[in-house]
Amino acid sequence: MSPDRASGFRTSFYLNQDSTMKITLTTLIVSAGLASFAFAQSTTSAASASSSSARTDVYHVHLAKAALGKAAEYGESFKKEAPDAPMPGHYIVLRHENGDSWDFCVIEHLGTKATIDAARPAPSPAVTGLSDWHTDTICNGPSWAQFAKEMGVDDPSKSSGSAYVVSVYRPAPGMRAELDKFVNQPPDRATDSTSGNVVLQHMEGAAWTFLKISRNNNWNDFAKDQIASIAQMNKTDTGWFKLRNLVSFHTDTLCDRMFP
Repeated sequence: MSPDRASGFRTSFYLNQDSTMKITLTTLIVSAGLASFAFAQSTTSAASASSSSARTDVYHVHLAKAALGKAAEYGESFKKEAPDAPMPGHYIVLRHENGDSWDFCVIEHLGTKATIDAARPAPSPAVTGLSDWHTDTICNGPSWAQFAKEMGVDDPSKSSGSAYVVSVYRPAPGMRAELDKFVNQPPDRATDSTSGNVVLQHMEGAAWTFLKISRNNNWNDFAKDQIASIAQMNKTDTGWFKLRNLVSFHTDTLCDRMFP
């Protein structure tokens, strides 16, 4: 993405070799971990500890709403990568089809560590004019190789018809470890034919704790899963009911993929 990117995406986390004022995200990671240690040591299960240990890499999640009449131009702008991107080509652009109020979800891989450059240039009025609002969240998650495979972008030509669901979750008080375990459970193949699932964990940014992206190979598979799930709604031990014992807030947004 270009350095004067629309209202914040990627501009906050560029590596600038000439800058002397940098805050390392690894410092923020340690701070976040220490703040939650007292809670985590009493509640973390073996399953959630395992999922956390796999979170080796840093990701930037940008949720953005286009300004009135600017959706097409705004969407196209996300396809242009900055020449100094920390991990060239390591990002995905999803477009809202049904669900939350944002229009685009852009997830960029930053590597195992990243920096915030205090001297970065402000975006131009032409760029900020494309956006109504946005949020930026730094997360940890799996390696890019795993992320790309799960999301079908290791070979984009074979997954162009995929259907994606982007879900965000905020746990109920005391339920963070249990929610972590829940969102990382393997798919129930009786009702779930997803071919890829990734969970990112909030470190700094928006007011959610986990973001999960699920991928079906095609829209027909997605529709079949929805039909199968509805048929299970008379059973109170299903995931639909279990989730509502764990969260204070969550949204699901159906998307298609714009890039790559």
